[in-house]
Amino acid sequence: MFFHEPELQYEVTVENPDPHFAKLLQQAIGGQEGEMRVALQYMFQAWALPEEHEAYRDLLMETAVEELGHIEMLATAVTKNLRGSPKQMDEEVQETAATAATMTGQNPRQFLSSGLSAMPVDSNGVPFTGGYVAASGNLAGDLYANVMAEATGRTLATRLWEYTDDPGMKDMLSYLIARDAMHQNQWLEALDALDDPVPVPASFPQEEENQDVNYAFISTRRDPQPDPNAPWTQGPSPDGKGKFSYLAEQPGDGDGIPPKPDPSTYSEPEE
Repeated sequence: MFFHEPELQYEVTVENPDPHFAKLLQQAIGGQEGEMRVALQYMFQAWALPEEHEAYRDLLMETAVEELGHIEMLATAVTKNLRGSPKQMDEEVQETAATAATMTGQNPRQFLSSGLSAMPVDSNGVPFTGGYVAASGNLAGDLYANVMAEATGRTLATRLWEYTDDPGMKDMLSYLIARDAMHQNQWLEALDALDDPVPVPASFPQEEENQDVNYAFISTRRDPQPDPNAPWTQGPSPDGKGKFSYLAEQPGDGDGIPPKPDPSTYSEPEE
């Protein structure tokens, strides 16, 4: 796999290379729903855990390494779609590289900046950002974030699967979709193994919360509306510590007018 022999975690074949699909696959590498996001997310979450959470730390790190293998698979798929395509630029192309790339639906930078290779960017060519990574240091909160990350990643993979007709690409994406399903389930199971994980952080003393609104759904409509009798406006809350209620209006009081600004800020309107 990734750190040993030069072989992929799962075989990647491309029967009909398509530079436009290579551009779309970049989203699964460096996009907000991509594999770079979850690999780094799980690593930083693991590094924050103390010794008594060794089992969770191992779970996070092993999954992070698997996600690195997924990046390798996707990068291979992008490169094979770019370099094997009859649409790729050659000596007979008279247009500029950028124009030719645009005509084929290819990201111009995949030619100009990486020589027909994968890049750590999304499908629009925007570089990956660590701002996508959720690692709060609170295990329960991070596990919820991981469920969301795998859900959006699986949604992206299913859309890519629908988009392509290439048998090899469908096979690779089918594998990634299955792994996203497993990872969603493992994070949910890990959450279930925690003692009273909600609300996050569960260790905050509940008596310090405003007891009038901590289980109330507050309507923000201009005119007061009757209780919609929805699951989130009545009955016991999922944490088992309260009952849902409905407030037709926000508690509000007073005004939102700020005090006069300091003259040194020059924020006062000119008269």
